[in-house]
Amino acid sequence: MPKKTAQPAEYVLEVEDLVVEYGRRRILDGISMNVRAGEIMVIMGGSGSGKSTLLRHLLGLEVPAGGTVRMLGRDVSEMTNTEMDDLRQHVGVSFQSGALFTSMSVGENVALPLRERQNLDDNTIRIMTRLKLELVSLAGFENLMPSQLSGGMIKRAAFARAIVMDPKLVFFDEPSAGLDPVVSAELDELIIKLRDALGTTIIVVTHELESAFRIADRITVLDHGRVLVTDTVDAVRNCQDQRVQDLLNRTPREMKIDADDYLRRLTEEEPEYVD
Repeated sequence: MPKKTAQPAEYVLEVEDLVVEYGRRRILDGISMNVRAGEIMVIMGGSGSGKSTLLRHLLGLEVPAGGTVRMLGRDVSEMTNTEMDDLRQHVGVSFQSGALFTSMSVGENVALPLRERQNLDDNTIRIMTRLKLELVSLAGFENLMPSQLSGGMIKRAAFARAIVMDPKLVFFDEPSAGLDPVVSAELDELIIKLRDALGTTIIVVTHELESAFRIADRITVLDHGRVLVTDTVDAVRNCQDQRVQDLLNRTPREMKIDADDYLRRLTEEEPEYVD
């Protein structure tokens, strides 16, 4: 379990009645949630629950059909591209695949945000890069190429790049995906360590139940584009909503087919697909 810290009252992320539609399909249906400063919030749900779509909208990468996303006190939908670019200097993201540039060394990957966004001399950038690599237990690996790293090391390097500018808010997208249980547990502990060491707020999107229960201060459970519950780990474990229990117990669901909808999808000229 993560070390619990005193939580300030303010929210660093506020989502209210967020609606996302792709064509005639409603993907997110009135999502509301808040993330407190200094906490680890885990967003979880089954495949197709809307986790990835929600993440894209939290990052301001897409424009919703309705509702608001306020990040660090600012309404994302009302910001210009320049303002959004400035805001993102206070936000770090670690992608599911790591997304390291294969033609750059580990150190160059981690230093990239500093070179792109800060007017710093090379020596300062080198020191800041080494500090973050030290924090994720990759000291001495800065000259290696991504192809020379294991899967867990790639994730750690991505973590270092996400925090190199000391952001106020960090997003981790499926940090344990594709890793063995031991490495996954090590990354879970690293996420807790980063929160405690940097005092940053962390949002983790995952489908890994064990990881979610280990690191979360609170969990938001999604199902078919709606929030089922947002609460502490113990409260989510004991939630009486059958859909939550089905997810926690990995209970398969019976597929129900609407005959009219099935016929429409077969006969319409341009069917719409959403991944």
